[in-house]
Amino acid sequence: MAAKLMTKSQLAAHLAAKFELSKKAANEILDEIAAVALAQTKKAGAFTLPGVGKLVKAHRKARKGRNPATGAEIKIPAKTVVKFRVAKAAKDAIVPPKK
Repeated sequence: MAAKLMTKSQLAAHLAAKFELSKKAANEILDEIAAVALAQTKKAGAFTLPGVGKLVKAHRKARKGRNPATGAEIKIPAKTVVKFRVAKAAKDAIVPPKK
């Protein structure tokens, strides 16, 4: 199994140590980045975090599906969803391409 995931407080502590900030200031920076990402995705339909990826608001069309319990056909309504597209640089750094 992989190592434990980094929590928000651990990330804030890392940023505070790296950039000589208080943990409170590092936490506020993380909160502001999240707030801007959400607001921009809602308003403009996309937000890019350079080197990491892009939050994108997408529209899913209405479609027909099946109830797995009964097998009956049902109508699934259209809806708006949020997707995250990983940047190529991040993907290649995490999982190097095959040669």
